[in-house]
Amino acid sequence: MLGVRKKLSQEQKLAWVGVLFVLPAVILFVISVLIPLIQAFYMSLFDWSTIREAKKFIFFKNYIDMFHDPKFIKSVAVTIMWTVGVVPTIIFLSLMLALILNMKSLRFKGLFRTIYFVPVVTNMVAASFVWRWLFEPSHGVINYFLSLLNLPQPGWLADPQWALPAMMVVGVWKQIGFAMVIFLAGLQTIPRDMFEAAYIDGASGLTMLRKITLPLLNPTIVFTSVMLVINAFRVFTIPYVMSAGGFTYGEPGGPLDSTRVFVIHIYDYGFRQFELGYASANAFFLLLVILIVTVLQFKILEKPFEY
Repeated sequence: MLGVRKKLSQEQKLAWVGVLFVLPAVILFVISVLIPLIQAFYMSLFDWSTIREAKKFIFFKNYIDMFHDPKFIKSVAVTIMWTVGVVPTIIFLSLMLALILNMKSLRFKGLFRTIYFVPVVTNMVAASFVWRWLFEPSHGVINYFLSLLNLPQPGWLADPQWALPAMMVVGVWKQIGFAMVIFLAGLQTIPRDMFEAAYIDGASGLTMLRKITLPLLNPTIVFTSVMLVINAFRVFTIPYVMSAGGFTYGEPGGPLDSTRVFVIHIYDYGFRQFELGYASANAFFLLLVILIVTVLQFKILEKPFEY
């Protein structure tokens, strides 16, 4: 009986320790996430502006008006183009880099990993200003080297056709090290004896990549894809800073809204036009899209695997 009482006492202590660890996290979630989320949804049901005193309850009118707004449609299209252009490129290049850096025969692995990871920890605002200078049409470094090669020198950030592709380059540069490190971690969990057995059986490097590496790396690929897509839908700093924030080429998301990603669209209505109700409705639409796309990615990409 004493042994049972002592055991129950220990279990109760562990339960209390668990509560003490979980409870602060729950409280923090409620204060920092749940309450602001409810408040934002509440605001989205009103004609709520900081420049007007009266706040009129309009139910779902902000959501209806949103789908009739040409700028909304444009921002959704630009965000999709950004996602389609940036995410697959990052996954492909980072996976290739991870495979190379995972090779036993490669020397100075630590140095190469550091070089590729430096952009991840670089301040994005400062980096965007540097890239903006590199892409400057008249005196930028990139156009200077293109002129030396007698190649066409695009207007880059001043040209609606080239502004978004130029910013995509920066988006890839910024995140490729992040994805590379995750892929490296995934590669190092795959048992080496599987490759050795395949090599003895005469399998080529390409066959081992297709039949062993990629299937066993699938959970890592799914996780990386989900994170990159979420980051792509939430992108703001690069297009905002590189479109000059309204100082050189026009309003944020310029020229001619060619880089008006969805978060800039929300920022424009919320903090430039002070239409907080309408901006909140757009923000909830973004949240819903991210949730749906994330679930679809898990359903489509995730596959059962075993060693």
